[in-house]
Amino acid sequence: MSFLREHLVAKVKDQKADHKPDHSTDVLVIGGGAAGLSIALKVADYAKVTIISKNALNQGSTFYAQGGIAAVLDKDDSFSAHVRDTLIAGAGLCHEKVVTSTVERGKECIDWLVNQGVNFTREKSSDGIKIGPYHLSKEGGHSHRRVIHADDSTGKVIFETLANRVNEHPNITVITRHMAVDLLLEKLSNSEARCSGAYVLDEDNNKVLTFASRFVVLATGGASKAYLYTSNPDGASGDGIAMAWRAGCRVANMEFNQFHPTCLHHPQDRNFLITEAIRGEGAYLRMPDGSRFMDKYHHLAELAPRDVVARAIDSEMKRTGCDCVFLDLRHLEADFIRGHFPNIYQRCLKLGLNICKELIPVVPAAHYSCGGVLVDTHGRTDLQGLFAIGETSFTGLHGANRMASNSLLECFVFAFAAAEIITNELPHTHLATKITPWDESQVVDSDEDIVIAHNWDEIRRFMWDYVGIVRTDKRLQRALHRIKLLQDEISDYYSNYRVCVPLLELRNLTLVAELIIRSALNRKESRGLHYSLDYPQQSETAEDTILYPLTKKSER
Repeated sequence: MSFLREHLVAKVKDQKADHKPDHSTDVLVIGGGAAGLSIALKVADYAKVTIISKNALNQGSTFYAQGGIAAVLDKDDSFSAHVRDTLIAGAGLCHEKVVTSTVERGKECIDWLVNQGVNFTREKSSDGIKIGPYHLSKEGGHSHRRVIHADDSTGKVIFETLANRVNEHPNITVITRHMAVDLLLEKLSNSEARCSGAYVLDEDNNKVLTFASRFVVLATGGASKAYLYTSNPDGASGDGIAMAWRAGCRVANMEFNQFHPTCLHHPQDRNFLITEAIRGEGAYLRMPDGSRFMDKYHHLAELAPRDVVARAIDSEMKRTGCDCVFLDLRHLEADFIRGHFPNIYQRCLKLGLNICKELIPVVPAAHYSCGGVLVDTHGRTDLQGLFAIGETSFTGLHGANRMASNSLLECFVFAFAAAEIITNELPHTHLATKITPWDESQVVDSDEDIVIAHNWDEIRRFMWDYVGIVRTDKRLQRALHRIKLLQDEISDYYSNYRVCVPLLELRNLTLVAELIIRSALNRKESRGLHYSLDYPQQSETAEDTILYPLTKKSER
């Protein structure tokens, strides 16, 4: 456990807070996806906002999201139906009040996005002209068509629209190729502290800078990069979760890692997601011999919740020894496929696969972190001045299994809620003027980067093998043992060498991996996304798994 007891930032211990920050802002947003861009736009009329991103903004998960946003927009749908579907998918762990309030704000979010300029797909006439109401898809777990989308590139369209708005706003500064290292803490008393900014690595100049801020928002996404096969971009390394934990915040339900059932299985493209909306429009899942199998696992067959579908595919692959299963769209009209899924059609066609005539090879892949930093209904964490929104957070919405297309809805609802608090509190919140500087006097440049590369490969492989779709206590204990060894190596490396992005990501991911493993070991049942061969039954009582940092508030 020594890794979790380390100083909040090893290179700033035993120094006085007498340093003028390199940058100052009212609101520091760490992460530039849907959640980060939305909260920036919501508060920018009242405050100076700085967005930092370790990559180009379009390298986050939002840009690659295909499906859409679940919201009650059809007259035949209802809030109660959306709430009920979410609660069922969440396997008894959703917080019903949170689900209800989130669902009820859905139309508000869609209206705001439309006002920002997002061009959602509308119904088409027989000649292909877009007319009438918005086209709504139906995805796994939903009882109605309620997923509003922009063809099969919803995330890309939303991102580009919001990014343009952000770039036009005079109060928003976007800084890319800068990665947050740890949070700055201002001591208020012997028992209380406040988040006053962050230490940030300038990747181009290889220098750690200090950013002071009245409020900090973590919008860094999830941690699916912990797994060998993932639909997520490389940046999904759990940075925000790790930083919040080191600063003393609780995390919850880290064991619930959603594996998307259908990721393209192709030697030239192994992390391209095939949206669930394809199954919503009638595609079948088939074995290599052509037989369907989902009706053996759930009465909704291909439209069962994601955890059921992913586990069914995993089971069939292990039972038969096949490398993948197949999605079959061949019975659908070719014009319909090309019209509703143009991105998938073109991407597969470039790989020599015509999805109108051929089966699509697919496998499950790590896709979404349902747990995260514990927050209230306005995105506030345990630390004053620190908010967490989007996949970084645990709100109680998703329970033990996120229902399709509820994630983007959560991003906007909680971004709006957090913005309300920040806007109200800004006039009464001071900006730290003296902070503890970063110290590199005792470190040298690394000449052993191969260690980082090797550790990266090792963690992703044993997390996939031991902490994947189906788990046992023996596998989890093996994974925990390996994590401890890796953490010792990384801690020594971090203390003696100048930091770099691969090292910081690895440091964060090994910590988050430990939180996932410990949470999984604590859950003595099978529920939702956590399936244990040792405890195959679901407990009568549904309880969240909440982990408490070892660092007490008085020790900050």
